[in-house]
Amino acid sequence: MNVVVTGGAGFIGSHVVDRLVDRGHGVVVLDNLSTGRRERVHAAASMRVCDLRSVNAVELITQVRPDVVVHAAAQASVVRSLVEPLEDAEVNVLGTVRLLQACASARVQRFVYVSTGGAAYGDTDVIPTPEDHPLRPTSPYGVSKVSAEHYAHCFGPLYGLRTVTLRLANVYGPRQDPAGEAGVVAIFASRLLQGHDCVIHGDGGQTRDFVYVGDVADAVVEAIHSREATGPINIATGTETTINVLYEGLARVMGLARAARHDDARAGEQRRSALSPARARLLLGWAPATPLEVGLARTVAHFTEVPADAGAQRGRR
Repeated sequence: MNVVVTGGAGFIGSHVVDRLVDRGHGVVVLDNLSTGRRERVHAAASMRVCDLRSVNAVELITQVRPDVVVHAAAQASVVRSLVEPLEDAEVNVLGTVRLLQACASARVQRFVYVSTGGAAYGDTDVIPTPEDHPLRPTSPYGVSKVSAEHYAHCFGPLYGLRTVTLRLANVYGPRQDPAGEAGVVAIFASRLLQGHDCVIHGDGGQTRDFVYVGDVADAVVEAIHSREATGPINIATGTETTINVLYEGLARVMGLARAARHDDARAGEQRRSALSPARARLLLGWAPATPLEVGLARTVAHFTEVPADAGAQRGRR
């Protein structure tokens, strides 16, 4: 099977590429390297450097005629979307539509869209949150990702393109950028390795659903092969973890007794977040396999071995 992975030089995309190569698939990576890094790309994958919005990206799909496209490329910063909403929409909405058109023309069989959970659902009435909960995005980033979901699922019946959306919880693990949006594990690990204090905004009681990047890559591969999977599917643990507990677990893994500092709470920050993985179990046969403490230990080990990743000052994905 031939697969194109957009954003395949990024944090999540590069792990997806690794899984696909390991399973014997031919992989072509499409990435403009604005936040991705060439050295993350598996040596067995082909690398094409171009912008998602360019004619070159369309030509790539037409030339390669892949069986599957995994769309992981994105403008993924909530903060940047607030400052540059047009840029956010151009990448996440118009870039996705252009890619979908190319897939339809090339008769791609399967389109897997890597979306967001927390930014799509916003503050919810049900924890863990299922896929049929009303979507309440509160940032241009959340709106653009949800809009692209609708485009993907509209294209399915119109052009015979089997599409599925994976709404990810808070992904963490090796290769995550400590300067990136929502990369709290990478941020804390980087600062602790450098001997700096970590800052927790507010009382630290806010919760997030932390899912290990290797498990996410497994879910993407299962979505490629599943004939039943369609529509939105949460990729998450379903477990709430407070930022205080996260920090304590990370410090314990590193053998440190350093306490975190607390600062003012961020205005409008979501208080609770966890996504239900029930539909992923049903349709993909997938469940998170990596306990948080194990994932944290792997992340710290990676940043210890590859300090450049722990000190990079770039955006996520």
